[in-house]
Amino acid sequence: MPRSAPFDYEDIRRRAMQSLFESFDSLCEGTIVVDGAARIVWINERYAQRFGLAHADEAIGREVEEIIPSSLMREVVRTGQPILLDILEVGSESFVVTRIPLKDDSGQVIGAVGFALYDQLQPLKPFYARLGRLQQELAQTRKRLAEERRAKYTFSNFVGTSPAAMEIKRQARRAATLESPVLLLGETGTGKELIAHAIHAASPRADRPFIGVNVAAIPESLLEAEFFGTTAGAYTGADRKGRLGKFQAADGGTLFLDEVGDMPLPLQAKLLRVLQEQEVEPLGSDRVIQVDVRIIAATSVDLAARVADGRFRADLFYRLNVLPLNLPPLRERLADIEALCEHILEDIARRTGLPQRELDADAIALFRRCAWSGNIRELRNVLEQVSMLSDEARLFAADFAHILTPTLPQAPATQPTRTLDDALAEHERGLILDALAACAGKVPEAASRLGIGRATLYKKMAAHKLTSRKRD
Repeated sequence: MPRSAPFDYEDIRRRAMQSLFESFDSLCEGTIVVDGAARIVWINERYAQRFGLAHADEAIGREVEEIIPSSLMREVVRTGQPILLDILEVGSESFVVTRIPLKDDSGQVIGAVGFALYDQLQPLKPFYARLGRLQQELAQTRKRLAEERRAKYTFSNFVGTSPAAMEIKRQARRAATLESPVLLLGETGTGKELIAHAIHAASPRADRPFIGVNVAAIPESLLEAEFFGTTAGAYTGADRKGRLGKFQAADGGTLFLDEVGDMPLPLQAKLLRVLQEQEVEPLGSDRVIQVDVRIIAATSVDLAARVADGRFRADLFYRLNVLPLNLPPLRERLADIEALCEHILEDIARRTGLPQRELDADAIALFRRCAWSGNIRELRNVLEQVSMLSDEARLFAADFAHILTPTLPQAPATQPTRTLDDALAEHERGLILDALAACAGKVPEAASRLGIGRATLYKKMAAHKLTSRKRD
């Protein structure tokens, strides 16, 4: 069998290029070629006539802008970069055009070729429709993101009129007018995040981002990237496009560092530098980025004690502890219990669709005798539990007896004088409540604990209007 002749690859490439050019020329509305000085060396007849020329030869040797005033062919020659999809406006007509640089064997730009793909936008309507939808979705996403980065609470959301509540709101309002760092101290569940949002919402930065970071919830290995951002491919598994850190995201606004006491020591040193210099350096980058961020930090641990035992940097502590605010625990603002319960029950009804619940006076009295180590978060949990389990519109003390154990002394009577009968009745009611709580609301066990019969206990419960519900 005869051996086939070897392929002439260069000839095939040349023919392919010629065929491609001829195909484009026949399919497109117009084709133009310019040299390295942006002078026209070739233009097809159809395109030349679009610009008022009788013959294409009239354009040869002339600068492209003489024929096509708004042409960007010179820009393609100058930069060596293509413009793959553009709209060329010529009077009342619009052309969809592509411009590609021409290079010699050494890679030098020696000219450019342009194709007018369409003389109307009709063929690209599906493309523009999809582009429009994508732009609309992007705008909506950006709007939602901006809303997420706004403060969610104001001082009106911090419920309470007790002296302790009013004092912390007074201090926080003053802090909102200043630019210094704020350190929110207090037990878990006292409302530190709410106050941080409220300070931002009342500050001159209210229309700028509010970014919150729970330091304790992020793995230590990711904290630095979370705070300062990364460049593309900064480490294995990093985003290929890089990502903004929280400081850059909060630029111009407020960065809330929750549970800052759990921050590892190496990151504390870097945070201190950012606070002092107001600049960050993303991971994998040698570029320093200026930021303008107001810091609000919060912690439920004793930071001073952590400084003493070396787990928290003293210099960072002093940098954060400029405006310290101590949020009172719930047991120090028991006068707010009733208003807090009403607010929480309204929120539960709104979120769950369940009927609005009310608390009996005895339930409120029971709440005021509890220590609430989990503070308002615990109060919400208790109310939500019982709301889910009860079908009644009114909740009584006995409904909470299996959850709560009173530990605080009985509140003093509000009347200046009481009769002996009133005092005995109040004492008896307290004994019954305590017994029910200790026996998880089981009446027979409570009666045995009190040394009376079950029927007698039911009568006394009815007399004291504790509840009419039996718990056998």
